[in-house]
Amino acid sequence: MKDRKNKIDRRTFLRTVGAAGLAPIAGSLASAEKADSNAVPAQQQPDAPKMPQRKLGKSEVKVPILCLGGNYDLIERQIILRKALESGVTYWDTAHNYAGGNSELGIGTFLEKNPAARSKLFIATKASYAKDIAEVEQRLQLSLKRMNTDYIDLYYGVHPTSEPEQLTDEVGKWAVEAKKRKLIRFFGFSTHTNMPKLLAAAAKLDWIDAIMTVYNFRLRQEPNMQAAVEACHKAGIALIVMKCQAAGPGAKWAKQDVEIETEADKKLVGYFEKKGFTQGQAKIKVVLQDERFSSICVGMENISFLNQNVDAVLNETRLTRADIQVFDEYANATCSGYCAGCADICNAALPDAPYISDIMRYLMYYNSYGEHTEAKSLFARIPAEVRRKLPGLDCRLAEARCPQRLPISELVAEAVSKLA
Repeated sequence: MKDRKNKIDRRTFLRTVGAAGLAPIAGSLASAEKADSNAVPAQQQPDAPKMPQRKLGKSEVKVPILCLGGNYDLIERQIILRKALESGVTYWDTAHNYAGGNSELGIGTFLEKNPAARSKLFIATKASYAKDIAEVEQRLQLSLKRMNTDYIDLYYGVHPTSEPEQLTDEVGKWAVEAKKRKLIRFFGFSTHTNMPKLLAAAAKLDWIDAIMTVYNFRLRQEPNMQAAVEACHKAGIALIVMKCQAAGPGAKWAKQDVEIETEADKKLVGYFEKKGFTQGQAKIKVVLQDERFSSICVGMENISFLNQNVDAVLNETRLTRADIQVFDEYANATCSGYCAGCADICNAALPDAPYISDIMRYLMYYNSYGEHTEAKSLFARIPAEVRRKLPGLDCRLAEARCPQRLPISELVAEAVSKLA
């Protein structure tokens, strides 16, 4: 970073620590958006920064290493799309269900007013919770209509994915045909759970072009995850990282104006503050130093988030071995606050309630991201008969088997009180 960007006063730092991809900053952009036009007159566009790019797997297509995560209402946040384009963040990620459809509709609004921007963008979307191929097709068609585009660059036709059995021959055949119809350029899936197993299975399939997967400084320590990442890399499958901040279901201090609670957190924040980064920026850098990953997708709901993330990827300073060791020590000291998504372990321990990993994620959305409505909506998708069992659920066996030593009983009880 330039010196002026490296110098972060204490007050500003505590307001923005973790801003790169953590909980959304409370604060409205409404007045700024009203004053700002959706249109982007060509003669007024500043030159975009030279955003680093990498190949999308084995293809010759290159994408920015920073991807705009759009899990919010983009109709109301047109300024984010305009600023992202100006900043060289031309890879936009959305989904059928994001913001009740208003994420895709917001992109459509932008492209309606700025049709020339389409050729500069790489747009990814997802067939959220599609039950069968017919619904995958239906959702693709709706996404095309919503976003005012004739094609999707990357389509995650299985979203979310938790088991290799979801990657059927029928799905593969549909993907091939959708490419022939020129409705999509690349096909893949996204996953929050059982990532090593899914990545290893996908590496054997010739119709998977890309995978959006959870990965962060914690998971880089897992041998099974490393082996799966390497298998996909050798197979030429592009890996797009999400959840790089490694927030846990109980994390609250990441929110704006909430005091940092633990000594481990204070140590991490202080260490990177001295180096001129927020810890959120450092978490991005530690992932992107691994060039097996094509891009990192981060939710950016305001200009402050966008600028900090752009600064993180434009800054060419590499983290040292000592810096990475600080992350390793922090991960080991705080593992009981993070769910690693190893759903198979919880499901085997609690076969009558095979949703513990999902519940941990929804609670993380609520506590760390401040996405209360989204967390409650996702929790409501759990079958009613399972939700009724949760208040009295005996989680001791799952706790005993949990590699992260999560206090599952306490967290399930908290989820019921907040999300039910």
